[in-house]
Amino acid sequence: MMSRRIFLASSAVLTVGAGIGASLGSGTTAKAAAESFPVTHTDDEWRKLLTPDQYNVLRQEGTEYPNSSELLTEHRKGIFACAGCDQNAFSSETKFDSGTGWPSFWAPIDNAIGISRDTSFGMTRDAVHCSSCGGHLGHVFNDGPKPTGLRYCMNGVAMKFHPAAA
Repeated sequence: MMSRRIFLASSAVLTVGAGIGASLGSGTTAKAAAESFPVTHTDDEWRKLLTPDQYNVLRQEGTEYPNSSELLTEHRKGIFACAGCDQNAFSSETKFDSGTGWPSFWAPIDNAIGISRDTSFGMTRDAVHCSSCGGHLGHVFNDGPKPTGLRYCMNGVAMKFHPAAA
């Protein structure tokens, strides 16, 4: 008999695998298409500014493979910023090891992100996007640690790390 943990882990892997390379066809995130942001580029400009993996996640709402990001093991003090526009998104002070395979945080920097409803793959989740460029960063769940009880599960490829000055 399959345990609940094995079932959930298998489901997550299948969902992630199905999400990799997923495209809306427009070259922009659903959130970005629905509202305007301070930082904008054409689809061709985004493709030139971003790596293919960054473009897939930030502009097409893809998902990186679990445990593939160097930022997962980044433990220095500093700021995690959007890879699309370099807006500060999360402080290292709020980072924690969620055991999920993606960099996780219990709170964003004030006004750095937006939330939209994601109903892809037969489930309902809250997608996280950059408030400056609309780039898809990941999802937020209500199973995180105190003080917020939230887990911002981010794609490392959608962010870059800026270490604090010594």
